[in-house]
Amino acid sequence: MSAAVVERSVELGGPTLLETAKMVEQLDVLIGEYQEMLRKGPEGVLSSDRAKLLASRLESAIDRLAVPGSSYVRQLDHLRDDKRTTIRIRAIYSIARGLREDLNAGWTESVVEMVHADTHSDYLEMSETLLRSGYKDAAAVIAGTALEVHVRALCVKNGVDTELADGTPKKAIVMNADLKKANVYATLQEKQVTAWMDMRNQAAHGNYEKYDINEVRALASGVRDFMLKYPA
Repeated sequence: MSAAVVERSVELGGPTLLETAKMVEQLDVLIGEYQEMLRKGPEGVLSSDRAKLLASRLESAIDRLAVPGSSYVRQLDHLRDDKRTTIRIRAIYSIARGLREDLNAGWTESVVEMVHADTHSDYLEMSETLLRSGYKDAAAVIAGTALEVHVRALCVKNGVDTELADGTPKKAIVMNADLKKANVYATLQEKQVTAWMDMRNQAAHGNYEKYDINEVRALASGVRDFMLKYPA
């Protein structure tokens, strides 16, 4: 799994309730314009320049708000080059309505969580493969990296800032504390995550005598359980 894919996965963090409300509001405006156009417009209004502009705006909204690769985007892809204006705008409107309803119901979050789960699972599988070959130090770094990526994704999902006031990215240990403050998990879990992060840092700085292979196995196993218990 490339670093670029991992970064994109984090960017797909599940929207907060406020973010979801804003997304639904954007779609409501465009959906309302479409319905108003049909109520007041003359016959053939869906072939007008106004309709073409609205179709473009709906298309942009779906691209902006839907998870890349989702069914909404795939459906839209089939319509992008369709020259039949009336059919095209009706279909795009239907996609936008479906996305709006799923966002409002919270159903799109499960898609995001599956993307994250697949990404982080790949990291842990790499770590476990290295462990089987006896490379405890590299395994510790990779398992710790999976943990840090997941902690950042949990922050995004739960509306916890991942940057300081000056725009500097927060360190993983700070985000871990912030998640505890936000009641995403309790003090005991925060302390365990801190211990895992410390092992990762020891490995990254060459302090290989500070831990043994059995502790790295426990790290990889514990991180996997943590991700299942707190999906992002």
